[in-house]
Amino acid sequence: MIEEINKLIDRYSAWLADKTTLRQIKDWVEITTPYLDRHNDYLQIYVKRHNGGYLLTDDGYIITDLNQSGCVLETKKRKDLLHMTLNGFGVREQGNALTIEATANNFPLKKHNLVQAMMAVNDLFYLAIPIVASVFLEDVTAWLDLNDIRYINNVKFTGSSGYDHMFDFVIPKSKKYPDRYMRAINRPSRETVESFAMAWVDTKGVRAESVAYAILNDFESDFSTTIASALLSFDIAPIPWSHRESYLEQLAS
Repeated sequence: MIEEINKLIDRYSAWLADKTTLRQIKDWVEITTPYLDRHNDYLQIYVKRHNGGYLLTDDGYIITDLNQSGCVLETKKRKDLLHMTLNGFGVREQGNALTIEATANNFPLKKHNLVQAMMAVNDLFYLAIPIVASVFLEDVTAWLDLNDIRYINNVKFTGSSGYDHMFDFVIPKSKKYPDRYMRAINRPSRETVESFAMAWVDTKGVRAESVAYAILNDFESDFSTTIASALLSFDIAPIPWSHRESYLEQLAS
């Protein structure tokens, strides 16, 4: 059995070497690997001599691609996820670039670690729903704080039915606007909209002179006009995250 596995490992090493190509670009060598990103493009890394050894980098490809896809790694929670992932491979973030240093002796291991880190960070685009929802909620909180919008977070009210309902934010009434109840919805869908609508209808019966807003994450996933229409039918104002600045006056006043 050991001999059989050794042959398979040799075949894997031969495949890896055969599918890896090199190209000189001034002081750098571009290495195209056989590993694919989520776009089915081959991952590329760049190597140059550095401090008696070698510097390896992705030249900022992975993080830039995530940013352009709407998965911006700027909040504390996202940064923590990124650094936790990189630390597991001994890779550093410099600007947007993922980098690692190597010697002649450990070059194969360091190259492997960089490629694996690139694949792992690339997979942050597919964060588990509970984690992504938490990240989006943090984004909304940071935006409210940035604009000095006063709010109470994680507020629970008992509705007409006697059941309790949780709201992510409540903005107290002002001279211009009544109490504003808000929920951040990371993945707008029929189920998440209906859940918020039922909570609002039940709560509205005992909370006079109040309005509701649903903050919809349209960066992580698109949502249809049907969802916005459904919210409006329950007197809930939909706020697409990409257009949040248009609603600033309603929330800050």
